Amino acid sequence: MIAKLKAFLGIQPAPNYSQLLKEGGVIVDVRSAAEFKGGHIKGSKNMPLSTLSANLSKLKDKNKPIITCCASGMRSASAKNLLKSKGFTQVYNGGGWSSLNNKI
Repeated sequence: MIAKLKAFLGIQPAPNYSQLLKEGGVIVDVRSAAEFKGGHIKGSKNMPLSTLSANLSKLKDKNKPIITCCASGMRSASAKNLLKSKGFTQVYNGGGWSSLNNKI
């Protein structure tokens, strides 16, 4: 019963971010360049949300996992929705970058 309710509400278990990265996934940090300079996850790509649409060509494979992150999870949620609407199939909102960094 609970499993059906979770499925109906779209509640899924938290993704294994480390595994997604092992599968060739990429972390896209959508904070500003200044915020990114102040600290970021090693190997992440900085693509500020305001310029993300113009930089989609830098994300070549629409079927590879993409984990979005920002400061709190708000901009990364918007980035996830944008990427999904552009045909990217495996997009995950990693939330705040420092929290995500602790999960990988």
